[in-house]
Amino acid sequence: MTVSSIEPSTAPPPGEVPPGERPLGKGPLAGPPLLTTYARLGEVFPELHIRSGPPRSGQGWIRTADFLRNPDTLRELIAFDARQGLAQYGEPLRPDVAAGFCLHRYCWPVALLFTLPWFLERRVPRIPADQVSIRRSTGELTFRATEFHCLPDDPAAGLPTARVVPDEAALRAELLATLTEQLAPVLAAFRPEIRRGPHTLRGMATDDVIEGLWYIGSLLGEEERATAELAGLLPGATEGTCFTGRPGFRLLEHPGSPPMRTRTRLSCCLLYTVGPAESCFSCPRTARSTQSPPSLPSSPGLREKN
Repeated sequence: MTVSSIEPSTAPPPGEVPPGERPLGKGPLAGPPLLTTYARLGEVFPELHIRSGPPRSGQGWIRTADFLRNPDTLRELIAFDARQGLAQYGEPLRPDVAAGFCLHRYCWPVALLFTLPWFLERRVPRIPADQVSIRRSTGELTFRATEFHCLPDDPAAGLPTARVVPDEAALRAELLATLTEQLAPVLAAFRPEIRRGPHTLRGMATDDVIEGLWYIGSLLGEEERATAELAGLLPGATEGTCFTGRPGFRLLEHPGSPPMRTRTRLSCCLLYTVGPAESCFSCPRTARSTQSPPSLPSSPGLREKN
């Protein structure tokens, strides 16, 4: 993935997959709730390692609670992206651009803590912002979930930490609520560094939720279902959350090639400030409708570049 968004992968023939239209496991638990999903993520995307446990500090670890309280700790986190940008592009990044890259590289993986268990297991963890830590140099996250929401027929519904909701719509509402609990204070902390207004920040968070699950869904061979589920999750009316807009997926036709799925981002990642001749496939500044199709989606650059 570029600094901003994934490029589209080859799309199957157009077809709407209604959110939730898939078989849900009715048998015994295949493993601890949530951890099975994160293990599967590690198999298809080894650039990101997720572990359950208390927040860590030291040796490159930064606790979310610390950068929410202390602007100097946040600047330490942003400095990682400033160094990485200098090494990659050969010139210093603007401070607001480094902060924007850093916010993206935080929200993109952290959102998967919530969206991927929902997508694969129909489980939505509650993970407060102060129960997360990140080590950017190695692409690692730790989390501690206090409970999880699930459907009545989930094999884990009887566990003490399970919070059963009646249906798919209620589960989607819980997903948006838990994502907002996690990301809203993060957006507020980054705002002075990024120097953008609340609407732009909400657009950035929405893009990361969409494009993280879109990308991982593609790696899992379930891109079409992932995009349909995201369309149901973010229909455009998300009052009371930190999200705005809708995914807006569409198919591009290329002569001699299968259709390619793409979208136009709600926010600008500012990649053009370091590569004026470049723009993301889904760049809202250009909103290109034709382009030679890429070979594969790319990763978001979560780790330190060697």
